[in-house]
Parts: sequence; C-alpha cells; structure tokens
Amino acid sequence: MTDTSRSPAQPPPFVLWREVLVSYAMPAVTAGIGGAVTGRSELTIAAATTIAGTSALVAALVGARLRRRPAHSWTLRPPRALLAAAFGITAAGLALLLGWSGAQWLPEVPGLAHSPWPARLPVDLPVSAAIAATAITWRWRGSRARRPRQH
Repeated sequence: MTDTSRSPAQPPPFVLWREVLVSYAMPAVTAGIGGAVTGRSELTIAAATTIAGTSALVAALVGARLRRRPAHSWTLRPPRALLAAAFGITAAGLALLLGWSGAQWLPEVPGLAHSPWPARLPVDLPVSAAIAATAITWRWRGSRARRPRQH
C-alpha cells in the first residue's frame, strides 16, 4: 500500500517507535547470532540486555529530543553526516563514562561479584550508544528538508 498523502520528493516520515524497535531488534539479533555461533553465552545474554537495551534507550532519548526540534533549528544547518557523527561521538563518550563507572562499582554488589556482565559495560554501552545515536540522527535528519542558507 502506498502513501498518497506525500509527494515523491518529500523525505520519508520519522516514526520514533519504529526507530526504537529497530534499534533494539537489530543489535539483539546480530549480537545474539554472534554469541550463538561462537558459543559465547555471555554475548548472547548481553545481546538482549546491555547491547540492544542501550541501543533502544539511546535511540528513544536522542530521537525524542530531535523530534522536538523547531523547524528553524541549528540541527538542520550542518551536513547530515557531520551531525550524525557528532551525535554518535557524544553518545559514545557519555556511555563510556557510564559504562566505566558501572564496571567499577557493580562488582561490589554481592550478586554481581563474580559475574562477567559488569566488565562488558565499558565496551557494550559506548559501542551501542554510538551506533544508535548515529543511526537515529541520520534517519531523523534525512526526514527533514535541509534548511536553506540565509545570506
């Protein structure tokens, strides 16, 4: 079924819930398959938790924030690739700090003292956050017409 309400020249609509769903499903499936193929059960578990969960959370937060941008926002001025890279690097940096601090204090929790899960956080969180923030920013920016330069 085709959408007759928009012209062929218009960019596709940005639908946040679909973006978040894909941001969860794709990393969960790909990392889950990787864990199953290599026999690494901790990767299979992380696929559905820290990897896909982080990706979906970052996609929801970044997407919700971008969606609220006004029509004359600064986010429509830079090239799409530069904007997506900036959001991805920023998200990765914040997630690295969160993952590193979690890896430091979570082993102090009695139930997690001998778990490999906290040690994965400094890798899982920034990688997932970078990919999700870059992808969601790329998709959002592609759904908006570029703001013309004012002379």
